[in-house]
Amino acid sequence: MENYEVTRLLVNYKTLEEFKNFREFGAAELSMKGDLEANIIENDSESPFYGIYYGKKLVARMSLYRIDGKFDRYFEPAQDYLELWKLEVLEPYRYKGYGKALVNFAKSFNLPVKTNARQGSSEFWNHLGFEPVTYQPTRDRGESPYVWYPDGVHEQHADTEPVNIESTNF
Repeated sequence: MENYEVTRLLVNYKTLEEFKNFREFGAAELSMKGDLEANIIENDSESPFYGIYYGKKLVARMSLYRIDGKFDRYFEPAQDYLELWKLEVLEPYRYKGYGKALVNFAKSFNLPVKTNARQGSSEFWNHLGFEPVTYQPTRDRGESPYVWYPDGVHEQHADTEPVNIESTNF
């Protein structure tokens, strides 16, 4: 397999133009175009967007967000983790290792990684060492979370789901 270079994408109008190529492949997810327009700061080097170029063409991309440990409801011990969103590879470039290269880049930070698997993508995530988490309706709200655990990290188990108890007069 080739070794692809993952690049942090600059938030600029050139990148916005490149993202238009991905829109029709975005399935039910919101396209990154909306995210980009909401965050447009010319050449922002701290963007959450990463991609792989084939020549001068952006052929694969993802969003990668670091989530503060105080919001961690997935991992034990609770800690900062990465949330991987909108992993997409343009149709002619699929099955060539681009998606795997992006995921391995996310794993290289050695923090737990959470993603939401699209329908039909569970085999891809399983192949890359991700596991589905135990579904919790109040936390997951219809999503299909898959996670990757670095050494020493495992799934956080909620003791009980919160129960809404109405006050009663005795």
